[in-house]
Amino acid sequence: MKPDPSNNLHVLEELVVYKMPFGKYKGWLLCDLPDFYLEWFQRKGFPQGKLGMLLATMLEIRVNGLMELLDPLKKK
Repeated sequence: MKPDPSNNLHVLEELVVYKMPFGKYKGWLLCDLPDFYLEWFQRKGFPQGKLGMLLATMLEIRVNGLMELLDPLKKK
């Protein structure tokens, strides 16, 4: 089964609008969370479901220096 590019774009769009629902950074956009917080989740375990997938994706974007992928989406 081939990946669906439109689904990938949807995930990136969510990173710039989805707010952290709990914790010290409650209300922050996922794309604005500090690196150390994402790394803490990686060590402790990402939450189940959509939030965990989005946090893990955000960490991968940061680690791989791909933040520019989100710039056009932030401007929408």
